[in-house]
Amino acid sequence: MPRETAYELSIDHVQVLESDGSVDAELEPDLSEDDLLEMYWTMKRSRRLDERAIALQRRGELGTYAPATGQEAAQVGSAHALADEDWMVTSFRETPAYLARGTPPHMLLWYAMGMEEGSATTRESRNMPPSIPVGSQALHGAGLGWAQEIADEDAASLVYFGDGATSEGDVYEATNLAGVFGSHTVFLCQNNQYAISVPRAKQTRAETLAQKAAAAGIEGVQVDGNDVLGTYAVVRDALESAREGDPVFVEALTYRRSLHTTSDDPSVYRQEEEEEEWEARDPLTRFETYLRNRDTLDDDRIADIEASIEDDLREEIRLGNEGREAVDVEEMFEYAYETPIPEVERQRAAFRGEDRD
Repeated sequence: MPRETAYELSIDHVQVLESDGSVDAELEPDLSEDDLLEMYWTMKRSRRLDERAIALQRRGELGTYAPATGQEAAQVGSAHALADEDWMVTSFRETPAYLARGTPPHMLLWYAMGMEEGSATTRESRNMPPSIPVGSQALHGAGLGWAQEIADEDAASLVYFGDGATSEGDVYEATNLAGVFGSHTVFLCQNNQYAISVPRAKQTRAETLAQKAAAAGIEGVQVDGNDVLGTYAVVRDALESAREGDPVFVEALTYRRSLHTTSDDPSVYRQEEEEEEWEARDPLTRFETYLRNRDTLDDDRIADIEASIEDDLREEIRLGNEGREAVDVEEMFEYAYETPIPEVERQRAAFRGEDRD
C-alpha cells in the first residue's frame, strides 16, 4: 500500500556548557556577574540543604524528604528565567526552584515536617504549593496559563514534573488543552532517568520525551538539564513564546544523584557505573569550573560562600524547629470542613485517645 509522509518530526537538543566547564560562546546567555553568582549560590545552598534535611529526617525531626541533588541546574536555570509576574507550579522535588524564587528554607522544612504553613502561597509570590500526585499539577499549570491567555496577561506559567509523569494521562491532557486554548504554559519535564525505581527505558519506547509535545501540537525541545546556562536560555525563550500563546514542552536531561525520597534505597535498582558516569556530568561542578575559568570564583570566594550558606541554614533550621514546636497538631482537624462532619470528630476523638474503650 503506497504511503505519503503525513508529518515529519525532529527535536532540537541544546547545550551551552560542557561537562568540562567550557562554553559555547555563541549560545552563552548574557547574564551579569551578580546573576551568575546568585545562581551558583542557590545551587550550592540547595545541595547543602538536601544534606541537612536528610540528616534531620534520619534523626526523626523531619518526615519524608525528596532530595533534588543532581537536578540543581535544571531547576535554578529555569526558575531564574521566570519574571515576577509568572507563576511556578511544582511537584515535590523542587527545592532549588523554590530557593531561586525566594522561598526561605525553613518553609520547605515546615512542609517536610507536615506543617501546612510550609505550603502557604500568596498572589505576590506566585509559587504554587508542592503537588504529590504524579503529573496532576500539569493540569493546574495549563489552567493558570489559560487564565493568563483569557486575561491577556503578559505573563506565563512554568510547570515542573518528572519523566514518570509523562506516562500519566494528566500530562497529555494538560499539553493538549494548552495547545488548543493558547495557554501561556511552559511544561518542564525533568528527565532524571527514573520514575522512583523504574528506568526511563521501561517507561516508554519514545526516543525523547520532548517528542510527546507533537501529539498536542505544541513545540518540544530538549536541553542538557545539567547545564544551567543552557536550561536558562531554553526556558527563557520558551516563556517568551508562551506569553504569546504558544506553549512549549521542554525536556531537561538530568539525573537524580540521590534518593527518590528518604524511604528509598537506589542501590537496589541502580548500578555504580551509571552513577559514576553521571557524577562526571555534575551540574554544580561544571558551573563552578566555568565560573573559575572566567575569574568570577576562586578558592577564597568559594570558602566565603560556603560559610555564608552554613550560617544561613543554621538559622533557617532553628526557625524550622521553632515553628514546629509552636504548632497545635489538632489543627489538622479544623479546616477540611466549615463544620466538622461526624467522621472528622471521630478521628479527633481517636487522636485524643477518647474512644479507647
